[in-house]
Amino acid sequence: MEHILSILIFFPAFAAIMGLLVRKDAIKVYGITVTAIEFVLTCVMWYGFDTSSGGMQFAEFAPLITKYGISYSVGIDGISLFLIIMTTFVTMISLIGLSETRDLKNLIIAILFLEVAMVGVFVALDAIIFYVFWEFSLVPMLYIIGAWGGPKKIYASVKFFLYTFAGSLVMLIGMLYIAHTFAQTTGRWSFNLMEWYMLPLDFNTQLWLFVAFFFGFAIKVPMVPFHTWLPYAHGQAPTVGSVILAAILLKMGTYGFIRFSLPLFPDAAVAFMIPMAILAIIAIVYTAMVAYAQEDIKQVIAYSSVSHMGVIILGIFALNVEGIGGSIFLMISHGIVSGALFMLVGVIYDRKHTKMMNQFGGLAKVMPMYAVIFGIMLMASVGLPLTIGFVGEFLSLLGFFAVSPILTAVAGLTIIFGAVYMLVLYKRTFFGPVTHEENLKLKDLNKREYAALIPLVLLVVYLGVHPKPILNPVDKSVKLLVQIMDIRAETTKAKEMIAKVNTIGEKK
Repeated sequence: MEHILSILIFFPAFAAIMGLLVRKDAIKVYGITVTAIEFVLTCVMWYGFDTSSGGMQFAEFAPLITKYGISYSVGIDGISLFLIIMTTFVTMISLIGLSETRDLKNLIIAILFLEVAMVGVFVALDAIIFYVFWEFSLVPMLYIIGAWGGPKKIYASVKFFLYTFAGSLVMLIGMLYIAHTFAQTTGRWSFNLMEWYMLPLDFNTQLWLFVAFFFGFAIKVPMVPFHTWLPYAHGQAPTVGSVILAAILLKMGTYGFIRFSLPLFPDAAVAFMIPMAILAIIAIVYTAMVAYAQEDIKQVIAYSSVSHMGVIILGIFALNVEGIGGSIFLMISHGIVSGALFMLVGVIYDRKHTKMMNQFGGLAKVMPMYAVIFGIMLMASVGLPLTIGFVGEFLSLLGFFAVSPILTAVAGLTIIFGAVYMLVLYKRTFFGPVTHEENLKLKDLNKREYAALIPLVLLVVYLGVHPKPILNPVDKSVKLLVQIMDIRAETTKAKEMIAKVNTIGEKK
């Protein structure tokens, strides 16, 4: 267990390079085997994780560029633990359900390199290492969309890359400024996040640094008005690209807010609490309406992702244990549910080669098991109690209720709007008569699709009924995070606000 995190980072990279030697007819089995081993390793890590502690565990440190304090520093806590497990699980499931046949070898190698970057982001405790993995994740996804996407794949992939790369550059400027400030304060450079937590920053400095990091994270989430790249990316990406993009890559942005913005800039986080909430509520309501207007099933799910990510942002900026913990759980639940929904769209697209609702109707009669699983995932997406989607949404909204009951009530419309556009989609696609004769020949789920979807269904139900295995470790790390915010807060207003929302949360 001493070097488990390094193994998790570099094993897929080694496997991807060795994959160049694997025969084309064996590459899918090879890819599934590699991702399954990676997932088992994360489960072993979870088994060895001390759930009673909220601090960093399995930490590794090695100096890289001593002069500037850049080091290979990694570690995990309850916040990052389950995001890593979700990453390896979803990557494995996406390969099990993979139906793509074009240039399969290069696609699987790209996915393995993408897994390296995603795991690296969630374990990095050095800002430069974090940034390297953050930027590296753009390359495989750019390749996946651009090489295996739809008719407008080049436009979609380039737009995705330029948006996220531009935001990351602004974030890098903020990182360099913090390191420079640390050097002026202590006499040495450091990019170690744990040491940055001890660096005092005045209110004005926190404000502009918060904005610098905001561009990097908000574009990745994506928050309104930076969301326009996402529908294009989802619309043109192959199914496996959409699954990984929605389930994991978007969560890198919200994770960045939790790991960097809140503990480093607590005064600014309080100052921007309401503006961030307003942006989140706009995303919740506006994109839900846009989703309702879509005719393309995949676009409905793409816009619903933006709406749900708004709820996650709302929970994060509740600045209390309930809200932040709920947002982390919602990140995991959204990863599972949205990944499953995009996979289900891929199932019907493989058979019909269209995603338009008007080309279906009555599918429940033709593909009953497909309709059942789609219905379960749809209910989880709209937050039906006893499904995984309910727990995270409820805790996120409960957390922000301590800040503003009125704004929380408006944000709660996501449950109503989500039910409207999802049920309309389900009605038009699965109920009524079979409107196209050729659809009568469509086959129900096959063994490969069952193998990919059944584990997701089981997780949706089990974690909806019994979320404690995730919530307990997460809450301990979130409590430590809030304590760091309270200690670092410079202004009286920030200290009072952080104390207030957490006191109200404890009473509730």
